[in-house]
Amino acid sequence: MKIVADANVPFLKGVFEPYAEVVYKKGSSIGHEDIIDADVLIIRTRTRCNAELLDGTSVKMIATATIGTDHIDLEYCSAHGIEVHNSEGCNAGGVMQYVFSALYGVAARKSIKLVDAVFGIIGVGHVGKKVKELAEYLGYKVLCYDPPRAEKEGPEGFCSLEYLLTNSQIVTMHVPLDDTTRRMADLNFFTLMRPGTIFINASRGEVVDEDALMMAIPKLGAVVIDTWNHEPDINQDLLDMVDIATPHIAGYSYQGKQNGTAFAVQAVARHFGIDELMDFYPEADIPDHDPVLLDLKGKNQGEVAAVFQYNYPIFTDDFRFRMEPYLFEKLRSEYQYRREIYFE
Repeated sequence: MKIVADANVPFLKGVFEPYAEVVYKKGSSIGHEDIIDADVLIIRTRTRCNAELLDGTSVKMIATATIGTDHIDLEYCSAHGIEVHNSEGCNAGGVMQYVFSALYGVAARKSIKLVDAVFGIIGVGHVGKKVKELAEYLGYKVLCYDPPRAEKEGPEGFCSLEYLLTNSQIVTMHVPLDDTTRRMADLNFFTLMRPGTIFINASRGEVVDEDALMMAIPKLGAVVIDTWNHEPDINQDLLDMVDIATPHIAGYSYQGKQNGTAFAVQAVARHFGIDELMDFYPEADIPDHDPVLLDLKGKNQGEVAAVFQYNYPIFTDDFRFRMEPYLFEKLRSEYQYRREIYFE
């Protein structure tokens, strides 16, 4: 068996070597010739798995150590018998932590009062559910927009996008990128928002029309952007306008990366019958990086903000990115994974 893997998938080196030939390459550099005789690809978002890459190869399986699959042509893979596995929910805890560190960070910096604010969540899958749980734990009223879930489960607990946008003081996006979500945050979307709304996008860059967002920024209370159109060649004008900017690292928690690699390895093990790796989970290689239990009950806004900033000082990531935005990929590949939070 031959495996071609993104060299930046953490904790992977040495895992499959007893069972397969393994070739590591930078994800964005994996090309057709590299995978002609490969059985498996283990990737992240920077490898575009389409007909151009896959035609005429022996690839039987793609395992991505990421939640999203918009970098994979699923229709092509299905038609050509290529099994695809993603790591659903692997970084949900990390993104949740990012959202609340960003929220309380901009609120403190801009003197925005969050008491009685309504929290609007667009996309309530693995990540959105985590955000919802913590928002409710902190006492927010939460509005949820998720048409696929509403269709499957019934309308109770969900609202229309228009209702969410016109009634929320905080709007955060956690949708996959597909034909229904591409540029959903358009001019009409931002027009519906209340003045002073805090807007956060930590899903996919292309769900936002960046020109429309830039037009809306003067009326918004604060804007936090982790994912961008045309990564890594991001919109410098937008970067200069937003309150927090980061290079697509919202889910880069230590536990999230362990989870993503574990899910990918286990999927390959199941497919090829490698019993020793069926329950694989990477060993921690950084001391004192276990998740942190937070007790936030009864704390005021300032105290909550301090707790989140202590556990994840998000403005450090913002500062580093603004200083060297042209190093987008380097900042991601060399990111020092933070430990996650959880609460009871």
